[in-house]
Amino acid sequence: MQTVLLFSLIILSVVVMVIAISKWKLHPFIVMTLIALAVGLIWGIIYPESEITPAKVVDTVKSGFGSIMTSIGIVILCGTIIGTILEKTGAALTMANSILKLVGKKNSVVAIGAMGYVTGIPVFCDSGFVVLSPISRALAAQSNISLAVMATALSGGLYATHCLVPPTPGPIAMAGTLEADLGLTILVGLLVSIPAVIVSIIYAKLVASKIDIPANSEYTLDELKEKYGKLPGAVHSFSPIILPIILIALSSVASFPSYPFGQGFILKFLNFIGNPVVALLLGVFLAMTLIPKSEKKNTLEWVTKGVVDSAGILAITGAGGSFGAILKLLPIADSVGGLVNTGIGILIPFIIAMILKLAMGASTVAMITTAGMMAPLMASMGFTSPLGKVLVVLAIGAGSMVASHANDSYFWVVSQFSDMKTEEAYKCQTGMTAVMGISIIILLFIISLFI
Repeated sequence: MQTVLLFSLIILSVVVMVIAISKWKLHPFIVMTLIALAVGLIWGIIYPESEITPAKVVDTVKSGFGSIMTSIGIVILCGTIIGTILEKTGAALTMANSILKLVGKKNSVVAIGAMGYVTGIPVFCDSGFVVLSPISRALAAQSNISLAVMATALSGGLYATHCLVPPTPGPIAMAGTLEADLGLTILVGLLVSIPAVIVSIIYAKLVASKIDIPANSEYTLDELKEKYGKLPGAVHSFSPIILPIILIALSSVASFPSYPFGQGFILKFLNFIGNPVVALLLGVFLAMTLIPKSEKKNTLEWVTKGVVDSAGILAITGAGGSFGAILKLLPIADSVGGLVNTGIGILIPFIIAMILKLAMGASTVAMITTAGMMAPLMASMGFTSPLGKVLVVLAIGAGSMVASHANDSYFWVVSQFSDMKTEEAYKCQTGMTAVMGISIIILLFIISLFI
């Protein structure tokens, strides 16, 4: 009975959220914050033994907002500032032109998906999307393609490796919990991520292409050339984005269990400079070197515009963190625990992770929680071989993809940085992540039949 009430409450809260934002046109920050409070209060009234008091509900909403800001708040601010400078100096157009010369306009969607695939290995998908969104927007403008298509392909590329490939925290934590070989997990994860990215690109071309979102680049290429005389060089233009990615990647490599750079000063230095906050701050200062002398007087104005533009994104992302924190108070993990006795093999970890993801929003939390539930059951379920353990890790990762919606901070990062209305984000982001996860579990199920 408790399980029925629990998921009825969660489903009702999500339905009300969608209606309030899409139909009633209320701001997502207000809607999610109020629903987070309501869900916590209702559960506390229904089950007073849960000790979810009104005071605890308020504290959880505040701490949930603050927690998500701690993890990606500064990253979003820095990414928005970098994006503003890249846009206004023409560097984003230089990058777009460079990519288009390399792959051609016909392949620009594939190129942005591939960029997401590579970037998502060392970088959180939220951070990666913020960093790469200026390129996505510029490519959309130069290729005459809807921004919805580019954003969906980029999001899918980032999400695939974020959920399936260490050293992203979720997959690496799962590998440790389930005692899966890290090198094999990385290798198989990289291979399985490829069809996931292909699926996201196909989805972007077939579904997202029906949604017309203009790139809204502030200046055309000719206007920028006339204004500045010439645009920044390709290497200089890419550097504010490439440098943070390289630094974050080096930090991840340095922290591998084998400690390839040792455990002394170099490790500490790389972990510091490769922290996303530090790396993105360095990216901001590097972006400021792109501003031509004739526009140096506008530096403060441009940085301020980036800060102002990020305010709405921060508010919505924080509210999503509040809603997710309230859901973590509920006994969701206990309610799905009975699935382990259903005897459906590799589908079990997928279904548990999917339910946790849909309910709580955070892929990493869903991965770690599901891995903890599966660890004592691996032997009895027959997943004792090195490849068997890896398949369980990837099945959990696939489940944590299904699906990114309103209680997921990544949903709002993608929608807000891509000018998507909420209903458009559900079609592009939620639909795409659902198709990705389901496609991967089908592939994993087929593989599991032969081991």
